[in-house]
Amino acid sequence: MAFNIGLSGLRASQVDLDVTGNNIANASTVGFKGSQAQFGDLYSSGFLSSGNMAVGGGVKVQDIKQSFGQGSISGTQNGLDMAIDGDGFFILSNQGQVEYSRAGQFSIDKDGFVVNNQSMRVQGYQADDEGNLSGVRGDLQIDAGNLEPRRTTRFDSELNLDSRESVLEVIRQTYPTPWSDPNNPPAGLAADETLTFTYPDGRTIDVDFQAGDRAQTIAERLNELSGVSSSSRTRLDIVDGVIQPGTNYEVMGETFSVPGAGGGITNSEEARDWLQDAINDSPLNTLNATAQGTSGMRLIDSRGNEVTVTEVDGSGNPVGGGYSDTGVEEITNISLEQGIVATTDAGGTSPILGSDSPDITRTNTFDPEDQRTYNHATSSTIYDSLGNPHTMTQYFVKEPVSGGDSVWAMYVQIDDEDVGDPPFTTGEPTRARYELEFNTDGSLASVDGDPNGQILISNWTPKDDSGQPNGADGPLPIASGGELPIAEPPVSSNFMVDMNETTQFGSSFGVIDQQQNGYTTGRLSGLDVSDEGVVFARYSNGQSQNLGQVALASFANTDGLSPVGDTNWVETFESGQPIFGQPGTGTLGGISASSVEESNVDLSQELVNLIIAQRNYQANAKTIETSDAVTQTIINLR
Repeated sequence: MAFNIGLSGLRASQVDLDVTGNNIANASTVGFKGSQAQFGDLYSSGFLSSGNMAVGGGVKVQDIKQSFGQGSISGTQNGLDMAIDGDGFFILSNQGQVEYSRAGQFSIDKDGFVVNNQSMRVQGYQADDEGNLSGVRGDLQIDAGNLEPRRTTRFDSELNLDSRESVLEVIRQTYPTPWSDPNNPPAGLAADETLTFTYPDGRTIDVDFQAGDRAQTIAERLNELSGVSSSSRTRLDIVDGVIQPGTNYEVMGETFSVPGAGGGITNSEEARDWLQDAINDSPLNTLNATAQGTSGMRLIDSRGNEVTVTEVDGSGNPVGGGYSDTGVEEITNISLEQGIVATTDAGGTSPILGSDSPDITRTNTFDPEDQRTYNHATSSTIYDSLGNPHTMTQYFVKEPVSGGDSVWAMYVQIDDEDVGDPPFTTGEPTRARYELEFNTDGSLASVDGDPNGQILISNWTPKDDSGQPNGADGPLPIASGGELPIAEPPVSSNFMVDMNETTQFGSSFGVIDQQQNGYTTGRLSGLDVSDEGVVFARYSNGQSQNLGQVALASFANTDGLSPVGDTNWVETFESGQPIFGQPGTGTLGGISASSVEESNVDLSQELVNLIIAQRNYQANAKTIETSDAVTQTIINLR
């Protein structure tokens, strides 16, 4: 009997040693859960046996119980490493077989699936193209492709307009100064001239000009003065009768061959119209080539460059004078702030000032190129359907109070061009102007009568740097069906501007928030994981998007799970069926990103258990040794 008891103790101690050794061996295994051998005593008893005289039969191993207590969480350098802080298991698909694990060392395979070290696919909830998470569970896959661009369809503008500001008023004194020579290229000023500018405080500034100075030079010199602004242009009128069918003409280095009668052009007027279209469609489109009724054609270069038209032969050699029968004119416009007076030393009418009696106007008319005509401006970036960025500028002008209403005018330009809706389905964009009316408490009452504060930009044609349409979706005018809300998916460049949060308080102008929903294309630059297990993709364009969410599972009886190696468990009858859910919901724990859960083995405790198991083994061996000695004594009786 004693031999069997000792043997059972040896077997139990050996199992205890094995369990302790396995715990020590996996003390650094991520997600490992330590085990403990649980023992029970053995008694032989029957229906008629006496309980108070029973002698035990030894010991047996009742169970090897795993401890699913939380292990320490430590950080890593891998953004896809995850640790469960709380209850739950990661769900893994091993070629169709579902296993569960606490080891969150994940990476991405060649197909973009999130996998563990054994290439088992992590299960989760996939997101659609808009980043919306579905409730359908499957293999979690990361799309490493570029993020497609998204056009701007909504622009939210929240700012404050200072109610204390006054209505702007600008006094302009305009001096048109033409000079021309109808038969020769412009030679600039005919003689030296000095302009004297007298300011309201009595100081004077003299500006000297030399004979031959061109309009552009004069304008540049004048713009250097305080309170003085100037612009210039060169204008060339091509008289009807000069442009002939079947003739070659050179304009600023570009040659144009006007078709003859066989090409459908039979007279000088048609030839002029053809040349106008040819210039507008050529690299010279920065010229303003405009037909002037039946009198001829006008070429204007806003930069002040000389515009030449020369008749050439088939080899490009000039046939006649470059300005034959043409009128060339250079114009300089000068605007002075109130109180500034300009005089000239030229006798009579000044070639620059033109008239001694300048036109004086009092106005607050908006001019985007004149900062004196608007109170404030702010710019933001928007995107077309190809993902190209464009600059939208909002200008704000305080309007005179009428009938007790407090009104501001907002003007909108995109890339410095007007985007107002024309009254018909076609036509040049008009100036986009909207009236913002405010309540007495400073809140926005309406925009152009709309109490929701929403406006529609419906006449924007996205253009490239050269000013030509860039191939993105164009406008859908109101007359053609453009309206709010914007259709989904959008089919035009139309977008909504929401001004509902704009206020008019007695504080300085300030942009509180400007947001729009468009962006350019972006490359995948990194991945982040939230506490809810949502995988975010970060792109080079500054955008982020949901790619999916890790799913977790819990069990009614975690101790009933069966270990299958690789720090994984499988469902059993004793564990019950899994309950799936999102991290942080129900009894499921949250996710710690760039972290792993260490083994929950207490190495110090295991070393003590190792000593105890060793002593137990030695003691049970001593029992067998003693029984052997007793038995030997009996055998030696004679």
